[in-house]
Amino acid sequence: MRFADTTAGVPYAKDPAVVRYKGKYWMYYSRGPFIDGRWGIGVAESSDLEHWTKVGEVPIEQECEAKGICAPGAIVLHDRVHLFYQTYGNFPKDAICHAVSEDGVTFAKNETNPVFAPTGEWNNGRAIDADVIVHEDCLLLYFATRDPKGEIQMQGVAAAPLHSEYGQADWTQICSESILKPELDWEGKCIEAAGMHKRNGQLYMFYAGAYNNEPQQIGCAVSRDGVHWERLFTEPLLPCGEPGSWNSSESGHPFLFADDDGRTYLFYQGNNDHGKTWYLSKAEIGWKDDLPYVIEEK
Repeated sequence: MRFADTTAGVPYAKDPAVVRYKGKYWMYYSRGPFIDGRWGIGVAESSDLEHWTKVGEVPIEQECEAKGICAPGAIVLHDRVHLFYQTYGNFPKDAICHAVSEDGVTFAKNETNPVFAPTGEWNNGRAIDADVIVHEDCLLLYFATRDPKGEIQMQGVAAAPLHSEYGQADWTQICSESILKPELDWEGKCIEAAGMHKRNGQLYMFYAGAYNNEPQQIGCAVSRDGVHWERLFTEPLLPCGEPGSWNSSESGHPFLFADDDGRTYLFYQGNNDHGKTWYLSKAEIGWKDDLPYVIEEK
């Protein structure tokens, strides 16, 4: 699978999020900036997870979205697709927004957008790269933020009642410091783009380590409570490709999709030209003793 959006004139698609809804697969992704410089969110559909067709975009409508939107996370709850995405272009003031859809393409925005930005002296107030997961009676929202100097990217988490409207008043930050920040050499100064999965009572976070094209690669951590995390590996679970391969510059920004048959797929972005183009792809993830591994294509 190689998917890219050519709206901006070059192949460009980043930050995938995938759900199964009403008999189809839906992928939401960041598409490269138009001539006015604004990022947006594209919508593609598929019947087989391999072949994708762009079918729409999430419109830029609200005042907080004026400079652009991107980096969606998606989940099906209460028979609707819920999209959690970020504003773009406001740097320390970028925050998480929320929208819902009953057809997978047309979204109604939360009137309280943006619905979440972090507080505390440990971060700079920014929230990007959202993903959510149901845990106990809450919806947990994972986000990337930066240290007060804006240098180190790291992870935080907030929670909202499961049957709420996921508006601004519903979210409570449940960490007083970063829950996962870069420590390993290959992670550089960045951990972002949490891709969440729940399995046998444990939460798994597939995350991107290092900033784009350094190269960014994908690791994995595990937690029982959603707040305290332990890395499963000291090396990337999914590294960038070998020289000459399509993803030699990066394998980044993961999203873990669990299909109805129980098979799991890691969607991610990559390129081989240091970010001039971007493509989306996937790798099937296998599990042995509750440890994930990449199933190599034959």
